[in-house]
Amino acid sequence: MWLYTALRFGLFFALWGILFLLGVHGFLGPIIALVLSVPLSLVLLAKPRARFTRQLELRVEARKAQREFLHTELDPDAGRDAP
Repeated sequence: MWLYTALRFGLFFALWGILFLLGVHGFLGPIIALVLSVPLSLVLLAKPRARFTRQLELRVEARKAQREFLHTELDPDAGRDAP
């Protein structure tokens, strides 16, 4: 998560720096950098975003498995039909 966030900020500040060197100063520079960084991050940061998403999916799956395990350990008769 932190790597992807750092890369997003890095892309924004790199664009802002390039715009500053090109003579876009004041409030307009960061606004243009923000508008440009959103679509560029979708393209340039696709692999880190996919890794981050996969890590989140693995955590959710692990928590579901742990919850199911605890549920069966605490109440082993929960899945059986009562007579």
